[in-house]
Amino acid sequence: MSRPLGSIVEALGGELVGSPDVAIRRLAPLATAEPDALAFVSHARYASQISTTRAAGLIVPPSLRSAASERGACIVTDDPYLYFARLTQWWRREHAPASLAAIHPTAAVHPMAELAPGVDIGAFVVIGARVRIGPGARIGAHSVLGEHAQIGANTQLHPRVTVGERCSLGERCVLHSGVVIGADGFGFAPHQGQWIKIEQLGAVRIGNDVEIGANTCIDRGALDDTVIEDGVKLDNLIQIGHNVHVGAHTAMAGCVGVAGSATIGAGCTIGGGAVVLGHLKLADGVHVSAASVVTRSLLKPGHYTGMFPIDDNASWEKNAASLKQLNRIRERLKAAEQAIEQALQNNTKP
Repeated sequence: MSRPLGSIVEALGGELVGSPDVAIRRLAPLATAEPDALAFVSHARYASQISTTRAAGLIVPPSLRSAASERGACIVTDDPYLYFARLTQWWRREHAPASLAAIHPTAAVHPMAELAPGVDIGAFVVIGARVRIGPGARIGAHSVLGEHAQIGANTQLHPRVTVGERCSLGERCVLHSGVVIGADGFGFAPHQGQWIKIEQLGAVRIGNDVEIGANTCIDRGALDDTVIEDGVKLDNLIQIGHNVHVGAHTAMAGCVGVAGSATIGAGCTIGGGAVVLGHLKLADGVHVSAASVVTRSLLKPGHYTGMFPIDDNASWEKNAASLKQLNRIRERLKAAEQAIEQALQNNTKP
């Protein structure tokens, strides 16, 4: 299926240069685009590829309008990357196969559950008592919704998602396969060499427009709720501990771990594999590099990095051995400074 370039501009805006009848059959990267594809150029450093790409059309910033128009049709917009993101959404909607909302005959829906019009329930889904699902929501096959769970309008759960009892999701959320919302937090009290379970009595509250990647787990709170605010984006394989609070529009890359009761502000980014220790606070606008370990609260916005630089193993072992001696060397240096200062004072006495 193809779409004329003009229909894209009608839907998304931008300045069309060239024929509106150019047929677009796919979206593609600039370097590998074929003559039926639409690609984008977000930065002037890629300008050299404009003359070599085979794309049928380009999305470019105003600074590259002339170069792009010389080779053919283009769409000019202030932010090509943002335009392309919106284009991918429009493209998926245009090409999505038509399907009627229905409840699969193998689904187990409790008679006390409340399903709004237009809800689609996949095969072998289990929906507990007093669950509330908003209009247009889609629940993928083998998903489980515990008692009193709430799913907002137009939220999509891919296959094999679990939403625990009393947990809630807002509108237009996307949860990918394997996500678990509302597992017990990791709470145990030590007693005579054993661990005594602390029952996790809170829930998880997730706002609107949140996307959660595959196999990510968000634990329920011990007493209060774990909270994920509007617009948060979580990658695959992330662990969010109990009673964590994540501010609006924060994004975390894969394999991040956030320990219990940490508070992360709005508009933060946390790179892949980073760890935030429990009970810490990150201010709004904090950006943490990949593989960093956050061991203290970060109360000012900015970019933070905390990691031991990678090196060949032999050099790393030598550096690690030196690092272990750092405190002893520091104490010796302080003693030497004090001795020198005392000697200087003695020499200046009349």
